[in-house]
Amino acid sequence: MILIGLGANLPHPEFGPPQATLAAALRALAESGIQTVRRSSWYRSAPVPRSDQPWFVNGVAEVAADLSPADLLAGLHQIEARFGRRRRNALEARVLDLDLLCVGDLVVAEGEASGGLVLPHPRLHQRAFVLVPLAELAPDWRHPGLDTDVATLIARLDPSQTVELLEGAGSAAD
Repeated sequence: MILIGLGANLPHPEFGPPQATLAAALRALAESGIQTVRRSSWYRSAPVPRSDQPWFVNGVAEVAADLSPADLLAGLHQIEARFGRRRRNALEARVLDLDLLCVGDLVVAEGEASGGLVLPHPRLHQRAFVLVPLAELAPDWRHPGLDTDVATLIARLDPSQTVELLEGAGSAAD
């Protein structure tokens, strides 16, 4: 199972508000040979750490691609760049954020692979805006590096992380 996180908190000049931008990003994934198998609902979430920037729209998608993990990550970064994302500050507002969360049970530690590939994503277990949609999509998922189920990871989160359901689960087509 390949899972990616999707997020945005700024409007895109062509696609509009973040939720519409994320739907456009799913189409861009398909055009790049990364097929969306299914996705979670969209969620509204406060920035982590808290700041005065706009709240995010987030979701998680299961995808299928005939790419290596490094090439898949590079493809996600290329789509972000096409949408106008410039990687300057990890905590800045953005029109699009695509994160490679996990590729099956593969564990790649920092420094073991090129291109910044770390699997599973190094902070996914600390973020409600990832874990809540992930639990909706794959309730039996276990973090391969921590060997901990998603429900336990959610229970360990700081309760100040705010995540609100925006709408029900979508299909691969949107």
